[in-house]
Amino acid sequence: MAARPFRQFVVKVHSRCDLACDHCYVYRHADQSWRRRPRVMAPRIARATAERIAEHAAAHRLRRVTVVLHGGEPLLAGPERLSSMARELRRSLDGVAVLDLRMQTNGLLLDEAFCAVLARERIRTGVSLDGDRASHDRHRVRADGSGSYDDVVRAIRLLGRPAHRAAFAGLLCTVDVSNDPDAVYEALAELRPPRVDFLLPHATWDHPPPRPHGDADYADWLITVYDRWNADDRPFSIRMFESVEAAASGEAGFTEALGLGSPDLVVIETDGSIEQADWLKTVGEGAPATGFHVLSDTFDEASAHAGFQARTLGLDGLSEQCRRCPVVEICGGGLYGHRHRSGSGFGNPSVYCPDLLRLIQHVRAAPAPPRDTLSPADFTALTAGGERERTAVLRLAEAQLNLRRAMLAYLHQGGAGSAGTWQALLGMDGPALDAVLADPAMHAWAVAACAAIARGLDVPDTALLDGVALATAVHARRSLELPVRVGPSGVVTLPTVGRLLLPAPASRPPAGTVQVVADDGGARRADGGAAVWEPVRRLAVGGITLRLAHADDHRPTGAGGDRRPVARGTETGGTEAGRTGAERTDAGRTGTTPTDTGGTDAGPTEAWQRSLEAAWGILSPRQPHLAAALAAGVSTVVAVDGEPAEDAPRPPFGALVLPLSAPPEDLALALAREWQYAKFAALRDLYDLGGAGRDALRRAYVRLAVARAWRARPGDADRERAAHWQREVVAALGSFADEAGGSTAAGRRLAADIGAAARALDEGV
Repeated sequence: MAARPFRQFVVKVHSRCDLACDHCYVYRHADQSWRRRPRVMAPRIARATAERIAEHAAAHRLRRVTVVLHGGEPLLAGPERLSSMARELRRSLDGVAVLDLRMQTNGLLLDEAFCAVLARERIRTGVSLDGDRASHDRHRVRADGSGSYDDVVRAIRLLGRPAHRAAFAGLLCTVDVSNDPDAVYEALAELRPPRVDFLLPHATWDHPPPRPHGDADYADWLITVYDRWNADDRPFSIRMFESVEAAASGEAGFTEALGLGSPDLVVIETDGSIEQADWLKTVGEGAPATGFHVLSDTFDEASAHAGFQARTLGLDGLSEQCRRCPVVEICGGGLYGHRHRSGSGFGNPSVYCPDLLRLIQHVRAAPAPPRDTLSPADFTALTAGGERERTAVLRLAEAQLNLRRAMLAYLHQGGAGSAGTWQALLGMDGPALDAVLADPAMHAWAVAACAAIARGLDVPDTALLDGVALATAVHARRSLELPVRVGPSGVVTLPTVGRLLLPAPASRPPAGTVQVVADDGGARRADGGAAVWEPVRRLAVGGITLRLAHADDHRPTGAGGDRRPVARGTETGGTEAGRTGAERTDAGRTGTTPTDTGGTDAGPTEAWQRSLEAAWGILSPRQPHLAAALAAGVSTVVAVDGEPAEDAPRPPFGALVLPLSAPPEDLALALAREWQYAKFAALRDLYDLGGAGRDALRRAYVRLAVARAWRARPGDADRERAAHWQREVVAALGSFADEAGGSTAAGRRLAADIGAAARALDEGV
């Protein structure tokens, strides 16, 4: 197995610490090379490190690299040195790769000024906290033996404030089985971290971890936390558990402590030495050393070191006991350093082998975590229709909002967008942000953005994230000014609110940054320059108000801009990278088509309003429960020319694709049909409906709505049409049964509900 390029660079900016933790692997284990290192990384070493990272990224065409500022205690380097390091890295990587800059700290020196630096320099910071006061102060003490808990918690609360929270990456907790796992979990959860990393104490077979209660103490401790976390509906990410779940489902894990992947992490010490992961300091003096240096050697040259190469062997590099293990594909032998024993080196199982086995077996056997807020009755009501459907739709809408919030959190953790944008968003978190996240176009873009981060690609159209913050300010009736990078179209989109149109490309610099101000009156340029504010147009019908959206806002796309779904669980992907509905007519804005809902020409809008009112007047008395469900779940209309094809992609939940110029009877039928597409999109977001057979399931689900709509009409010919569509439902379910050899429980359950609902039509239910 060839070594992967390095993607994670741990940069030791300061080699000393202001705590004296007795479990520290840097100062309290076999390797004592820190005593010979300079305290602070010199500017020329920092510059060479940044240049070597950029050189490596360019050579391997990396789209994204992660740099972790570390120590010792990195805050001892001071805010000026950290700012200088951040600027040096960005300068070197500009035009080469996206920089994901992080830091791990004990937090003692964090104050308002330091937090402001972290937010400004986009240094996402993790803080070490071992739980409640007793748990934390058991090990993390000062040189005089006094505890550090109060100062650390003060720092975490400061970092978690809205002004700084964009820089808060999470908490690192070292497991001690003498601590109460429930008390530790509660103390961490109370601080509302975005993520928690649990770290097994670094140990080897020569120096094994304490086990006061048995050979799987650490598994029992972690299982208690895992079960508690699940019972609390997973209020934050826990990387260890999520990595086990990902590996168990065949995906790549998220931590080098588990899995068979080749290592992609390298350490640069304060003197410029290139080393292996520093947990190898537990093995022996000089164990992490490679003999390479940033002033004389490339990272490619360093990667040829036997220590890195030994970890590229995958299964072949593990002990015979590991290779026979039923969970080896998930465990991967555990952390490399934990396998060491004098005489046999690293050719052993992990010293935590019994713990890893028990934990993985428990996680695999645990029920799949709920991905929704729907009861079985609500799930069925969405298919069966009737008076329960509206209640089920309200819960479905809440689940969708939770999903969109989760994607926003993932983007935050993944480093998308600017610190100023996140600071503004976190400061306005609440109903105003929820109002913006309710826009289906936000869902479409977030899916593409999350997929890009997961693939290590650039996030498409990050200006939309700025637009989200500006739109949130409008809903919150607050004033907000942000720099927005504007593409060639000259459009700044504020989801749910409108868009700011800048002059034609000939009169402005391409892809320039413009200061935009938003308040309850909309958006404008901060410098008073030329721009047109175009508010979202709306249609009102049946007591609800619907936004008219641009068709391109919901166009499916991959992370590279190709128009295809980008993730399981979405009917569509995100917007096409760098493209909005306005861009289709930007060349002089030469007119309005029925699919372009922007502009100032109100003629089509008035005609569509009349057409929709007429269709609603037909639908509402025939299917009153359907009308109530539509009112509860639809926020947006995407106007198109003609009926969309059955297999055409549809927008996310909350939006309907409608031929608004169609005759009222046809439009009433389209409302019922497209609503079914919308619900199916939401169910796919929340449930794994399987792969093979899913398209047939979708056809059956949609045809059921068409059959029901024809059944609600009064004529004999209408009943014949209803019978035809019922047969189409049965045929689609037959295809599902033929194709769904690997179907999921949720897919089979939905198929059963569709079949029951189709039979109920014959029975007059």
